[in-house]
Amino acid sequence: MAFQRVAVIMAGGSGERFWPVSTKSRPKQFLNLTDPDRTLLKEAVDRAAALVGGPMTYIATGRHLADRSAEDCPQLPSANILAEPAKRNTTGCLVWVAANLMAQDPEGWPETSMAVLTADHRIAPQEKFHESVSTALDTAERTGGLVTIGIRPDRPETGYGYIELGEPTEGAVRARSFREKPDLVTAEAYLTSGNYLWNSGMFFWTLPAFLSELERARPDAAAKVRSIAGHLKTGDTEAAVADFESLESVSIDYALMEKASAVYVVEAAFEWDDLGAWDSLKRSFDPDPDGNTTLGTVRTIDSADNVVYVDGTGQEVCLLGVEGLVVVVTEGSVLVCPTDRAQEVKRFQSGQ
Repeated sequence: MAFQRVAVIMAGGSGERFWPVSTKSRPKQFLNLTDPDRTLLKEAVDRAAALVGGPMTYIATGRHLADRSAEDCPQLPSANILAEPAKRNTTGCLVWVAANLMAQDPEGWPETSMAVLTADHRIAPQEKFHESVSTALDTAERTGGLVTIGIRPDRPETGYGYIELGEPTEGAVRARSFREKPDLVTAEAYLTSGNYLWNSGMFFWTLPAFLSELERARPDAAAKVRSIAGHLKTGDTEAAVADFESLESVSIDYALMEKASAVYVVEAAFEWDDLGAWDSLKRSFDPDPDGNTTLGTVRTIDSADNVVYVDGTGQEVCLLGVEGLVVVVTEGSVLVCPTDRAQEVKRFQSGQ
């Protein structure tokens, strides 16, 4: 069977980890964190459109981010911005996406395969990314299983989920288990064993396979997919929203991937970074000879290993005799913290 391929970019987020530049109304996919000329979302859409075409590329986001997403990616048809009615984690996101695709193409959806991609990661080069995604989609279409892309660890990272590898198959490996974010000792053991990959959060399946596995793992959610699709097809948006809002808020890893009968992993051929906090910019941009990573107008004297980000204010930031700091300047706020505490900036959003 020849499948029609679509790409869906998950682009929600709460804007906590890159505060004060990112906010709830401007999460990190709207920031220029790897390319001075393009937001992360624009990069993600360009990558996906080059693979499946613009008309087959969708953005899944919250209602409060729909207009900004459309402004950022004007090349996409307006119908390709799928705005979830409420926040229901990644399972809710993908239920809403599947229902919309089924409603838009009532006859053809059983012959659709889907790449679920991320909007807030650093990915390069594009050619290697396309190679890995094509292998993942081929695997999904050939096996009828669920597929993810795993990243070969290069450090004992405690902030990512892991996938334990099982038996190899054509172009992929069976996933033996999913593991939650480990402590440092466990992460070091995973790295040493060579049998674990980071979970990239990207998924690939045919729509029939997604529904079939969801019916086994979460029959209530599968029923909502069909019900929402039926309401959307007849134009009863109010009923579709009511069905969606009754969904449990749970991640797709927990709800589906950890329970599915056939899960495969394709190891990434591309470079990848989660961009989890300000210190990750060190891995995205070339530093100066003293190890300073700077975006904007910055001068440094006797300073090393700092990250400085100036958000379009036109201000010059000058560092003298400091090391290991994150300095972020916006119109309304200035952040200064040690790089090893960059993950904690979300405390300012939560009021801690």
